Amino acid sequence: MNIVAIFTGRPIATTLLAIGIALAGFGALFLMPVAPLPNIDLPVIVVSANMAGASPEVMSNTVATPLERHLGAIANVNQMTSRSSVGSTSVVLQFDISRNIDGAARDVQAAINAARADLPAALRSNPTYFKFNPSSFPIVVMALTSKTLTPGQIYDQASNILQQKLSQISGVGDVSLAGAALPAVRIELNPRALFKYGIGLEDVRAA
Repeated sequence: MNIVAIFTGRPIATTLLAIGIALAGFGALFLMPVAPLPNIDLPVIVVSANMAGASPEVMSNTVATPLERHLGAIANVNQMTSRSSVGSTSVVLQFDISRNIDGAARDVQAAINAARADLPAALRSNPTYFKFNPSSFPIVVMALTSKTLTPGQIYDQASNILQQKLSQISGVGDVSLAGAALPAVRIELNPRALFKYGIGLEDVRAA
Protein backbone atom coordinates (compact mmCIF):
# COMPACT_ATOMS: atom_id res chain seq x y z
CA MET A 1 0.00 0.00 0.00
CA ASN A 2 1.40 3.37 -1.05
CA ILE A 3 0.60 5.83 1.74
CA VAL A 4 1.65 8.81 -0.37
CA ALA A 5 -0.81 7.81 -3.10
CA ILE A 6 -3.67 7.76 -0.59
CA PHE A 7 -3.11 11.42 0.30
CA THR A 8 -2.30 12.63 -3.21
CA GLY A 9 -5.41 10.92 -4.58
CA ARG A 10 -7.64 12.78 -2.11
CA PRO A 11 -6.44 16.39 -2.17
CA ILE A 12 -9.51 17.83 -0.44
CA ALA A 13 -9.43 15.33 2.43
CA THR A 14 -5.67 15.83 2.79
CA THR A 15 -6.10 19.61 2.94
CA LEU A 16 -8.86 19.37 5.56
CA LEU A 17 -6.75 16.97 7.63
CA ALA A 18 -3.77 19.34 7.53
CA ILE A 19 -5.98 22.28 8.53
CA GLY A 20 -7.47 20.24 11.39
CA ILE A 21 -4.04 19.26 12.72
CA ALA A 22 -2.88 22.89 12.51
CA LEU A 23 -5.96 24.16 14.37
CA ALA A 24 -5.58 21.47 17.04
CA GLY A 25 -1.96 22.42 17.59
CA PHE A 26 -2.80 26.13 17.69
CA GLY A 27 -5.54 25.53 20.26
CA ALA A 28 -3.31 23.30 22.39
CA LEU A 29 -0.74 26.10 22.51
CA PHE A 30 -3.07 28.23 24.64
CA LEU A 31 -4.22 25.31 26.79
CA MET A 32 -0.71 24.12 27.64
CA PRO A 33 0.17 24.93 31.28
CA VAL A 34 3.29 27.06 31.65
CA ALA A 35 5.02 27.57 35.00
CA PRO A 36 6.53 31.08 35.34
CA LEU A 37 9.15 29.74 37.78
CA PRO A 38 9.52 25.99 37.21
CA ASN A 39 11.36 23.82 39.72
CA ILE A 40 14.69 22.98 38.12
CA ASP A 41 17.35 20.94 39.87
CA LEU A 42 20.42 22.75 38.59
CA PRO A 43 23.77 21.35 39.75
CA VAL A 44 24.65 24.58 41.56
CA ILE A 45 25.12 24.91 45.33
CA VAL A 46 25.83 28.12 47.27
CA VAL A 47 27.72 28.02 50.59
CA SER A 48 27.45 31.03 52.90
CA ALA A 49 29.12 32.00 56.18
CA ASN A 50 28.65 35.00 58.46
CA MET A 51 30.93 36.60 61.05
CA ALA A 52 29.65 39.89 62.43
CA GLY A 53 31.98 42.86 62.12
CA ALA A 54 34.66 41.15 60.03
CA SER A 55 36.07 43.11 57.10
CA PRO A 56 35.93 41.74 53.55
CA GLU A 57 39.67 41.01 53.72
CA VAL A 58 39.30 39.01 56.94
CA MET A 59 36.34 37.09 55.52
CA SER A 60 38.25 36.30 52.35
CA ASN A 61 41.48 35.20 54.05
CA THR A 62 40.13 33.36 57.10
CA VAL A 63 36.78 32.02 55.87
CA ALA A 64 36.58 31.90 52.07
CA THR A 65 40.07 30.48 51.54
CA PRO A 66 39.68 27.45 53.88
CA LEU A 67 36.23 26.74 52.46
CA GLU A 68 37.52 26.91 48.89
CA ARG A 69 40.36 24.54 49.73
CA HIS A 70 37.99 21.84 51.00
CA LEU A 71 35.14 22.48 48.56
CA GLY A 72 37.53 22.43 45.61
CA ALA A 73 38.38 18.80 46.36
CA ILE A 74 34.81 17.67 45.59
CA ALA A 75 34.46 15.66 42.39
CA ASN A 76 32.90 17.15 39.25
CA VAL A 77 33.16 20.80 40.30
CA ASN A 78 33.37 22.72 37.03
CA GLN A 79 33.54 26.22 38.47
CA MET A 80 33.91 27.78 41.91
CA THR A 81 33.59 31.49 42.70
CA SER A 82 33.53 33.33 46.00
CA ARG A 83 32.52 36.78 47.15
CA SER A 84 33.30 38.38 50.50
CA SER A 85 31.75 41.47 52.02
CA VAL A 86 31.50 42.94 55.52
CA GLY A 87 30.60 40.06 57.80
CA SER A 88 29.68 37.54 55.10
CA THR A 89 31.17 35.21 52.51
CA SER A 90 29.47 33.17 49.79
CA VAL A 91 31.00 30.42 47.65
CA VAL A 92 29.16 29.30 44.50
CA LEU A 93 29.85 25.78 43.24
CA GLN A 94 28.81 24.80 39.72
CA PHE A 95 28.91 21.04 39.11
CA ASP A 96 28.92 19.02 35.93
CA ILE A 97 25.40 18.70 34.50
CA SER A 98 25.53 14.93 35.01
CA ARG A 99 26.20 15.27 38.76
CA ASN A 100 23.30 14.38 41.05
CA ILE A 101 22.43 17.46 43.09
CA ASP A 102 21.60 15.47 46.24
CA GLY A 103 24.91 13.63 46.14
CA ALA A 104 26.72 16.92 45.56
CA ALA A 105 24.94 18.41 48.58
CA ARG A 106 26.16 15.57 50.79
CA ASP A 107 29.72 16.13 49.60
CA VAL A 108 29.39 19.86 50.28
CA GLN A 109 28.20 19.22 53.83
CA ALA A 110 31.12 16.85 54.40
CA ALA A 111 33.55 19.49 53.10
CA ILE A 112 32.03 22.12 55.39
CA ASN A 113 32.46 19.79 58.38
CA ALA A 114 36.09 19.14 57.41
CA ALA A 115 36.78 22.87 57.01
CA ARG A 116 35.35 23.79 60.42
CA ALA A 117 38.67 23.20 62.19
CA ASP A 118 40.37 25.68 59.84
CA LEU A 119 37.79 28.44 60.35
CA PRO A 120 38.23 31.17 62.99
CA ALA A 121 36.71 30.75 66.44
CA ALA A 122 34.76 33.99 65.94
CA LEU A 123 32.65 32.18 63.35
CA ARG A 124 30.09 31.04 65.90
CA SER A 125 27.77 29.19 63.51
CA ASN A 126 28.73 26.66 60.88
CA PRO A 127 28.57 27.69 57.22
CA THR A 128 25.33 26.74 55.52
CA TYR A 129 24.46 25.80 51.95
CA PHE A 130 21.43 25.73 49.68
CA LYS A 131 20.68 24.24 46.29
CA PHE A 132 20.19 26.86 43.62
CA ASN A 133 16.63 27.01 42.31
CA PRO A 134 15.04 30.02 40.57
CA SER A 135 11.76 29.40 42.37
CA SER A 136 13.43 29.78 45.77
CA PHE A 137 14.32 33.42 45.19
CA PRO A 138 12.06 36.36 46.12
CA ILE A 139 9.49 37.43 43.56
CA VAL A 140 8.86 40.88 45.04
CA VAL A 141 11.64 43.13 46.38
CA MET A 142 10.78 46.27 48.34
CA ALA A 143 13.10 49.16 49.23
CA LEU A 144 12.44 51.47 52.19
CA THR A 145 13.69 55.05 52.46
CA SER A 146 12.88 57.90 54.83
CA LYS A 147 13.76 61.56 55.22
CA THR A 148 13.07 61.54 58.96
CA LEU A 149 14.05 58.08 60.24
CA THR A 150 17.59 56.84 60.74
CA PRO A 151 18.71 53.60 59.04
CA GLY A 152 18.43 51.81 62.38
CA GLN A 153 14.87 53.07 62.89
CA ILE A 154 13.93 52.00 59.37
CA TYR A 155 15.27 48.53 60.12
CA ASP A 156 13.27 48.34 63.35
CA GLN A 157 10.07 49.38 61.57
CA ALA A 158 10.66 46.87 58.77
CA SER A 159 11.51 44.06 61.19
CA ASN A 160 8.83 44.65 63.82
CA ILE A 161 5.90 45.80 61.66
CA LEU A 162 6.29 45.36 57.91
CA GLN A 163 7.88 41.90 57.99
CA GLN A 164 5.18 40.60 60.34
CA LYS A 165 2.36 42.01 58.22
CA LEU A 166 3.75 40.63 54.96
CA SER A 167 4.27 37.20 56.52
CA GLN A 168 0.56 37.00 57.29
CA ILE A 169 -0.48 37.42 53.63
CA SER A 170 -1.84 34.22 52.11
CA GLY A 171 0.61 32.65 49.66
CA VAL A 172 3.72 34.34 51.06
CA GLY A 173 6.32 31.69 51.81
CA ASP A 174 9.06 33.78 53.42
CA VAL A 175 9.94 37.41 54.12
CA SER A 176 13.59 38.29 54.69
CA LEU A 177 15.38 41.56 55.38
CA ALA A 178 18.64 42.62 53.76
CA GLY A 179 20.79 45.68 53.27
CA ALA A 180 20.15 47.17 56.71
CA ALA A 181 22.69 49.36 58.44
CA LEU A 182 22.97 47.68 61.83
CA PRO A 183 24.75 49.33 64.79
CA ALA A 184 28.48 48.67 65.09
CA VAL A 185 30.87 49.04 68.02
CA ARG A 186 34.45 50.27 67.52
CA ILE A 187 36.88 49.07 70.20
CA GLU A 188 40.34 50.54 70.77
CA LEU A 189 42.64 47.84 72.15
CA ASN A 190 45.68 48.19 74.38
CA PRO A 191 48.40 45.94 72.87
CA ARG A 192 50.39 45.85 76.12
CA ALA A 193 47.39 44.73 78.16
CA LEU A 194 46.55 42.08 75.58
CA PHE A 195 50.10 40.75 75.68
CA LYS A 196 50.18 40.84 79.49
CA TYR A 197 47.07 38.69 79.84
CA GLY A 198 47.77 36.50 76.81
CA ILE A 199 44.68 37.62 74.90
CA GLY A 200 44.63 37.59 71.10
CA LEU A 201 42.55 39.60 68.66
CA GLU A 202 40.43 36.56 67.83
CA ASP A 203 39.65 36.16 71.56
CA VAL A 204 38.40 39.74 71.69
CA ARG A 205 36.39 39.29 68.50
CA ALA A 206 34.77 36.12 69.84
CA ALA A 207 33.90 37.66 73.23
